[in-house]
Amino acid sequence: MRTEQRAADPAKPQAETSGDISGEPSRPGLRERKKQRTRDALLRAALELFTTKGYEETTVDEIAEAVDVSQRTFFRYFTNKQETAFAVQEMVEQRFVETLRERPADETPFVALRGAVIDAWDAMGRSIEEVVPVELHMRTYQMIESTPSLLAAHLRRSIEMEEEIARVIAEREGLDLDTDPRPRVVVAAFSGVMRVTGRLWGAGEDSSVESIRAITESYLDHLGPALAENWRTE
Repeated sequence: MRTEQRAADPAKPQAETSGDISGEPSRPGLRERKKQRTRDALLRAALELFTTKGYEETTVDEIAEAVDVSQRTFFRYFTNKQETAFAVQEMVEQRFVETLRERPADETPFVALRGAVIDAWDAMGRSIEEVVPVELHMRTYQMIESTPSLLAAHLRRSIEMEEEIARVIAEREGLDLDTDPRPRVVVAAFSGVMRVTGRLWGAGEDSSVESIRAITESYLDHLGPALAENWRTE
């Protein structure tokens, strides 16, 4: 199969890109809304096929056919099918980083991380539902965990995300990440909890955002005591 690169979008008409005279951005035009609907439909079709048929067994042609568009149209929106597998997760991660940057400056690193992930889940539950059902997102997470090629990509992406988060923490604290190990240490502990809670959520029967939020809160609240306290009861 010939793989094409994503085509550049044509220039938008002036009416779709300019704001009103008050400087407020205008509502996306019909063309942009149609493009977003096509992208969302391709994404939903891809994730449904991946989670029912299998990632390796699904072709780009099948994804395009499910939405009644051409393969060329698929590549206007996604570089390859792996990008669709991680699209919603990418959205969640970027929302988390944005939320972390906005946390109050006087919060300690761990408090800021905890607050950012809880706030991000609250907002992302609504955003995910606008693109795919949360239940489908959960099935996709399970599919990634059980697909070797995707799991390898997931671990690589996790390492890159940890580095980005550590840099945000270092900037907040006015530290040099290359000489001070503390940002990477706290992010490593935080990320470890997030991986555990993600696996627990994926293995459970409750696929709601409320469920992963509750699991995340519980495990993050146990991190400090687990690292600092004596576990022995005698």
